[in-house]
Amino acid sequence: MSLILGIESSCDETAAAVVRDGYQVLSSCVASQIAKHAVHGGVVPELAAREHLVALNPVVEGALREAGVTMKEIDAIAVTQGPGLIPALLVGLSFAKGLAMGNGKPLIGVNHFIAHIYGAFLDEAHGVLENPATYPLLALVVSGGHTSLMLIERDGKARQLGCTIDDAAGEALDKGAKLLGLGYPGGPIMQKTAEGGDPHKYEFPRPLTGGAGKPLAPENLYNFSFSGIKTALLYHVKHHAGADGKLPAELLQDTVASYQEAVVDVLTRKTLLAAKNFGAKTIVVAGGVACNSVLRERFEALTPKHVQLRLAARKYCTDNAAMVGGLGWHYHRKQAYSPLNIDSFARLPQITQVPFLGE
Repeated sequence: MSLILGIESSCDETAAAVVRDGYQVLSSCVASQIAKHAVHGGVVPELAAREHLVALNPVVEGALREAGVTMKEIDAIAVTQGPGLIPALLVGLSFAKGLAMGNGKPLIGVNHFIAHIYGAFLDEAHGVLENPATYPLLALVVSGGHTSLMLIERDGKARQLGCTIDDAAGEALDKGAKLLGLGYPGGPIMQKTAEGGDPHKYEFPRPLTGGAGKPLAPENLYNFSFSGIKTALLYHVKHHAGADGKLPAELLQDTVASYQEAVVDVLTRKTLLAAKNFGAKTIVVAGGVACNSVLRERFEALTPKHVQLRLAARKYCTDNAAMVGGLGWHYHRKQAYSPLNIDSFARLPQITQVPFLGE
């Protein structure tokens, strides 16, 4: 039995968790900074870093207490190394280094993007990853920073089939909410506002789907673009704005529902196309936007019956440390530890292998 302490600080959530043997989450504690950043309409990296400094120690202590273990019983410390906001990442990484050094524990630097994929297999899913019938696996990671399709084979070989060439889907929802004056964070507010609205009332564009009268370039078949949807919303608001420059209340619900529908349609359409073309046996949907009920319902309705659908549990969609600790266990069992001089990284590097598969 191995216990991994996970630490996450890539953006505006300070999180710690204790995970047993890669799957059993004994504790998962998250300190949110939403109220701090809401007044700015988005995450301020320096402010996030300062808040992590305040929250890390009590959050880690809370995770250990909730799990009923002490640092002495922890086998290794896994921490998000990147991608993310550098000021925020540095705080978590430095804290983890000090904790590892002070307690004589090995350190494991974890890729936040891969951890999101792994989060779909926490708790009840032990054995699914080892089953050959699970592969090829197609993962859609969709959040405020990422919108990517990753194909994973049984031996752990991985390749990115497509990604966003401009805004991520979560960013488009956040900025759409800001443009409409709905507040922050945009994703949950947009979903709530759209409830009961007509998603087909207004036709927002579906970029890179070949529906604009032009043939789609082969290199963009699995790529995403959401800046055009956001621009269309801007012009929609200008066209329908009242004397105060804002969208009339009677148009808001249908507008948000139609805007959300455009985002969901593109995400599901491209994912299902890639799954068909590459013969995927499993589709994983993960990342913060995977909390969206319309997106989840659409995948449940449209995923072919012969394809297994794994929607990450909502508590593991948003940034958390359970996914970090769970993924860290796979490094621990191979004794693939990180040196104490590892540095954080902001951008997603090329991924050719996932650590939870292969030797």
